[in-house]
Amino acid sequence: MLVSYKWLNQLIDIQDITPDVLADKMSRSGIEVEEVNVAQDGLKKIVVGDVKECVPHPDSDHLSICQIDVGEEELYQIVCGAPNIRAGKKVIVALPNSRITGNVKIKKGKMRGEVSLGMVCSLGELGYSDSVVPKEYADGIYFLPDDAKAGDEVFSYLDMDDAIIELSVTPNRADALSMRGVAYEVGAIYGRNPHFETKALIEDENDTIENYVSVAVESKDDAPVYRMRVIKDVTVKESPSWLQNLLMNEGIRPVNNVVDVTNYVLLLFGQPQHAFDYAKLNSKEVSVRRAQDEEKLTTLDGVERELAPNNLVITNGQKAIALAGVMGGEETEIDKSTTVVALETALFEPVLIRRTARSFGLSSESSKRFERGINTGTISEASDFAAAMIAELSGGTVVKGEAISVSPKKPLETVSITLEKINNSLGTTLSLEEVNTIFANLQFDYELEGEKYTVTVPTRRWDISIEADLVEEVARIYGYDNLPSTLPKGSSLAGRLSHSQKLTREIRHYIEGNGLVEAISYALTTPKSATRFVLEPKDVVTLDWPMSEERSVLRQSLTSTLLEDVRYNLARKNNRVALYEIGNVFEATSANELPVETKHLSFAISGEWQANDWQGQAQQVDFYTLKGVIESVLTSLGLIQDTRFEPIQDAPDLHPGRTALVVVKDEVVGFIGQVHPLTAKELDISETYVSELNLEKLCELVPTMVDFKEVGKYPSVKRDIALLVNQEVSHQEILDVIYAKAGKHLKRIELFDIYQGEKLGAGKKSLAYSLIFQNDADTLVDEEITNTMTKITDELVAALGAEIR
Repeated sequence: MLVSYKWLNQLIDIQDITPDVLADKMSRSGIEVEEVNVAQDGLKKIVVGDVKECVPHPDSDHLSICQIDVGEEELYQIVCGAPNIRAGKKVIVALPNSRITGNVKIKKGKMRGEVSLGMVCSLGELGYSDSVVPKEYADGIYFLPDDAKAGDEVFSYLDMDDAIIELSVTPNRADALSMRGVAYEVGAIYGRNPHFETKALIEDENDTIENYVSVAVESKDDAPVYRMRVIKDVTVKESPSWLQNLLMNEGIRPVNNVVDVTNYVLLLFGQPQHAFDYAKLNSKEVSVRRAQDEEKLTTLDGVERELAPNNLVITNGQKAIALAGVMGGEETEIDKSTTVVALETALFEPVLIRRTARSFGLSSESSKRFERGINTGTISEASDFAAAMIAELSGGTVVKGEAISVSPKKPLETVSITLEKINNSLGTTLSLEEVNTIFANLQFDYELEGEKYTVTVPTRRWDISIEADLVEEVARIYGYDNLPSTLPKGSSLAGRLSHSQKLTREIRHYIEGNGLVEAISYALTTPKSATRFVLEPKDVVTLDWPMSEERSVLRQSLTSTLLEDVRYNLARKNNRVALYEIGNVFEATSANELPVETKHLSFAISGEWQANDWQGQAQQVDFYTLKGVIESVLTSLGLIQDTRFEPIQDAPDLHPGRTALVVVKDEVVGFIGQVHPLTAKELDISETYVSELNLEKLCELVPTMVDFKEVGKYPSVKRDIALLVNQEVSHQEILDVIYAKAGKHLKRIELFDIYQGEKLGAGKKSLAYSLIFQNDADTLVDEEITNTMTKITDELVAALGAEIR
């Protein structure tokens, strides 16, 4: 839910509270705030321009040369490629040295030989998403109101100076999916009363609803409330700029003055509505029923959909004209020819709407609210408000009366609780006066008998039905920060960390010592992402009723969700990304069993590993950067001697030439590699290297007891060997041969030189190794070392065709 701070100020007086302070207070009172955005932040020198002259560019068939008044003594010449640019319009102008979205700087320049002093901007160039830009301006520039003054900053004309507070609303707090609900919440937090706008509904006494339409509902369980008003003599046109600005800032595309009103009421009341072109109904009867099997309906997005009996539809008495609570039908769409509007206001069964939205992938602002519930106490008020507003903006007249199906009045919920119960649950010593004040701030009516409260819950808070709900309300308004902290009482057994817990702590320590930062990503993702970067995909675990398609299944790989964090950082110009995550992946079992959870360790690095500073030049991450991190972790666990990296060509979503399996004690524990360039492009990330290890299997391979040995008192001996081998021979193959023939006194092998060049011949490479030998029981003599080196070189020649240099 996006909340306009300016609009909220019209509903409740909070001018003395800054958006950031308000966001922090709301987060600590039970409704999480994701972020606070002011659209104009980062933009500068963007002003109103008055197009005085616009002529075609002599050397282009699509450019125009414009003379634009930007509030200075002389006109600015700007070359513009927008097809809808014309003289007499007020437009958005980015002056030379201005900043538009993405921190792009606009400079003076020439286009096809003509000087251009700045740029005429579209809404997209100010940061607006394509999904909210009005369709008539989608391929061109945006026109400002005619009364905009040339040279003024554009931000106030577009309400880009408004702070937009993004709320993360949980399913139980659907009341906060409306501006009125948010105003009540803020009022409860600060002890202030909201005040809501009203509109006088003026009806035509000489024309009644019976002359136009009647409504019927097949099952009152499917549609407990269905109401319809008619507004005649309307003129469909663009909404006023204030309404368009408000909707765009709230993430909704303006359409016309009728549809925009329904969206305005959706945001204000949390009440979804739908407007039909009355003439296109071709009937005076509107009914609500289940769809017939294989019945067809073309929705507003132009897609013909095959319906089923679990879909609820609106009909004209014969055929379906809208998908109830989800999306209207194309045949009855409001357009510029519409003169009579039939306005639907209803309450639909949440489960039906949820199933329909999920089955068609049509989650909308309306369906989200119907799924979670709406305020039944304001359905009639919302209907009257919207009808009056449509008439006001379109010059129409509201027909007298309203077509209504049976609209049952549900009695208000009452919940009883005692002061003792509240204090015992919260560990507080609240007085009656303090609790009275909290209920008053919440605008909950109550009766008090002694210390027992009987609270009447308003219809806007349908989430409250039991004692625990009231305890929660008291706690959050009193302030979670004010609740006392107490330690558990009684005897307790001394606990200790398990083997895997100890190792996990050590692993975190070593990883962070290498410069990586821990990330925690969502366990829920999309079906496609769930099995990405998985060597052997299994059946995924799917939620029965996910909150969104993006979070519908449990992941089988940490890498896929960790890359979302990489993309988030890169998009915000953080070019040094080094993340790791320890978390569970999930594999489906039978229907009656819980999924198998396995703890994994994942890495992702991208961009610079070393910054460009006085100590040295910038160093980009590569395969060996991440391999070094993994080797340091395995060294700390005592497993490096038993570790191999084996090339793999068919790892999904990974570069076939830069990917390897990580094998420890002959068991595959994971992979390391570069994200495939095509996958990186799809995910919108730069060159990135990832690794994922099965942490549970890794911990099992680490011995529980550590064997300590005395430091050797006899000297070690180092011998170097240089080999010329075919390019296809891997470093690991050479190590295998050396270890097999070197005997028990070989302590360490170090690769210290690699060379490839024309002098060696095509397809050849030279590698040089240092071999360190030591006998813990005696001094090694040259003859022993020489015999061992001979065995090694003979086997290298025989097994790998190596040439000893």
